[in-house]
Amino acid sequence: FIYLATRMSEHSGLLSDVHTEANKNKTKVKLEDVAGIEENLKLEIIEIIDFIKNPEKYKKLNAKMPKGILMEGEPGVGKTMLAKAIANEAEVDFFYRSAADLENPYLGMSAKTVKELFKKARESKNAIIFIDEIDSIGNRSEKNTVSGSGLINALLTEMDGFNENENIVVIAATNHIEKLDKAILREGRFDRKISIPLPNVNGRKEILKVHLKDKKLSSDVDLDILAKLTTEYSGAALAGIVNEASIQAVREGSEEITQEHLMKARDKKIMGVPFK
Repeated sequence: FIYLATRMSEHSGLLSDVHTEANKNKTKVKLEDVAGIEENLKLEIIEIIDFIKNPEKYKKLNAKMPKGILMEGEPGVGKTMLAKAIANEAEVDFFYRSAADLENPYLGMSAKTVKELFKKARESKNAIIFIDEIDSIGNRSEKNTVSGSGLINALLTEMDGFNENENIVVIAATNHIEKLDKAILREGRFDRKISIPLPNVNGRKEILKVHLKDKKLSSDVDLDILAKLTTEYSGAALAGIVNEASIQAVREGSEEITQEHLMKARDKKIMGVPFK
């Protein structure tokens, strides 16, 4: 009993340590930093930013801001980065939590953690709550635990409790929207669904430019070639190639990154470390 009480106290202590990022101080990501976004998606993101930044403009026509936005996309396409950019551009506070971190094995503790998170957001008055990997708790194909089920109910109850004077939006990220529980997808919860695809060839080139902008490059670097040879690569994978190329350049004592460094980094990403 003493051990159980101690463990519950430890988990309770986490409530006061909800990871928050106040936009003005920590969330520096701008929309222009999120490269590779297709134009139609960018227009939708700009509209969401305007919704959050200028709610009164929409209230004049009785247009309701969405309570929740669901971002779907492969791992590494930049869902978290995009959510941070939205918070920054809308000039609101950003609260981040992984869904798995919210889940607690002790009865009732998951709901308490969610309530504390939303309480902090309400105190901020203008905020985005970002919940990463929501499918880890809202997967309808898997048998939910008692704590997982309570967590989903707590999350949806808090969202249902929003009033028109609260400028708070919940953004959730998922890799598999088709697996989510119907309660999460019901109208009035996550009213906006944004699908973020893997970048096309032009998008991959723009992403590579972003990650290489502060690096010294050899004159032989051709990003068009590299972009064409990285089909189905996410932004995170491209960032990994650039970082690996930088490491190789340092290892060889080179003062600049060459096309060969980039191509070797790309090959290593595909095949792993070669045997000698």
